Amino acid sequence: MLRLEGLTAGYGGSQVLFGIDLAVGPGEVVTLLGRNGMGKTTTVRAIMGLLPSVGGRVWGGGIALDGQAAAGMAAHRVAQRGLGLVPEGRQVFPTLTVEENLLATAANRSGRTPPRWTLDAVYAFFPRLRERRANPGAKLSGGEQQMVAIGRALMTNPRLLILDEATEGLAPLIRAEIWDVLAKLKAEGQAILLIDKNLAAVTRLADRHVVIEKGRTVWTGTSAELAAAPEVRDSYLHL
Repeated sequence: MLRLEGLTAGYGGSQVLFGIDLAVGPGEVVTLLGRNGMGKTTTVRAIMGLLPSVGGRVWGGGIALDGQAAAGMAAHRVAQRGLGLVPEGRQVFPTLTVEENLLATAANRSGRTPPRWTLDAVYAFFPRLRERRANPGAKLSGGEQQMVAIGRALMTNPRLLILDEATEGLAPLIRAEIWDVLAKLKAEGQAILLIDKNLAAVTRLADRHVVIEKGRTVWTGTSAELAAAPEVRDSYLHL
């Protein structure tokens, strides 16, 4: 579904990624792990075609979607290929209501008939959003905004869902709710690429992990392999 091979990228004249290798297959949950500033968000931006919008560019290596080259593809073309993004910082539309935020991205990128994700389906996943459907994004709590951000991505009916800092800054109860939602999505066969700092939670959820350091992939493996590799956790994941 998604494959990165030797991806290099940066902003202006500053190189950030020096060789990222990563793959996500249908139905897989894969994490992208590393300390702050190691290139995780830049990797996501490169995948989604967002670097050019901020003066950056993909320099080399490969991004392939379903075996077809996608490096440098415009962001709207990437979205049309079935990638849905829950961005760092949530980025809900502040003046739109919850329902308007959700409907703004509605599409059927999966090609499934009927589509899995409709407004009612998102409300069933997040009952709180139904209660807050008329509230503007700016009036929501951080947890409610994250629910909107996930719901908005699901409303595209993505083939691959990408979450950048899935639970950052959320209260413990909300974090637990988000992890429960992601587990349900995995059980349905939703492919997910996930960034989050909660190592215990991601190792319970994910099939495989990709660890990066200073813009390079330095380790890949399963949750069992990561649990058996304290040197990886100590060298690349702990502050």
